Amino acid sequence: MNKQTLTKDDKTPALSIRGVGVSYGDFQAIRNVDMGVETGECFGLIGLNGAGKTTLIKAILGLRNHEDGEIKIFDRPLGSKAVKQRLAFLPERFEPPWFLSGLEFLKFSARLYGVDISKETCFEYAERVALDTEALKRRVQTYSKGMRQKLGLLATILTGCDLLILDEPMSGLDPVARALVKNLLLETKAKGCTIFLSSHILADMDEICDRVAVMNECSVRFVGTPKEFKVRSGDQSLERAFLHFVEQKRVA
Repeated sequence: MNKQTLTKDDKTPALSIRGVGVSYGDFQAIRNVDMGVETGECFGLIGLNGAGKTTLIKAILGLRNHEDGEIKIFDRPLGSKAVKQRLAFLPERFEPPWFLSGLEFLKFSARLYGVDISKETCFEYAERVALDTEALKRRVQTYSKGMRQKLGLLATILTGCDLLILDEPMSGLDPVARALVKNLLLETKAKGCTIFLSSHILADMDEICDRVAVMNECSVRFVGTPKEFKVRSGDQSLERAFLHFVEQKRVA
């Protein structure tokens, strides 16, 4: 479904961030952020509330100007039409237009990216995340939080974009839905898509992310595999390793 075929031999980073800083007046929200996301990987962003994750995502999307540094997507500067057509975003607080049915919203979102999807494809993907296909015929104002979240995830994936940026994609999902969504994200990655996600559910990040970045006090303090992060603290879960990391920083 991707509009541009990507292969494992493609060495162009999906996302490159070098020395980026963002301020709100006199307050510096993030400073000197350095990291890169390789094409075709699932990359997770971890941090406490207020660490700068949302600000960084806004800067990546071009929704917040960065005073310092450089951000490139597939080696191109932000703002170009070519970049926008390869990038899809799911916000943490996703609210689809209430007057559309679920099916109308999925087809509308895909058309924004020049993709025509059939009703059958929409139903197929809905079933894969346990979203009742009958619900797709109803207006989204009748949807629960979990149903809206599933719809947003499907709409983002069905754009066929090369880079998906997902802010708390598991929010409001029950354990069964989370497992199904993780499977779908891994399948999407296997097709060559790059996934950049932020989540507080570290068990999910541990399971699906190739690498993670840990933000603390407005800067990135670690970039590497979940296993490498766990080895640093001697913990067996990413959640405990992160808690250990935060405690060390507070003592320091």
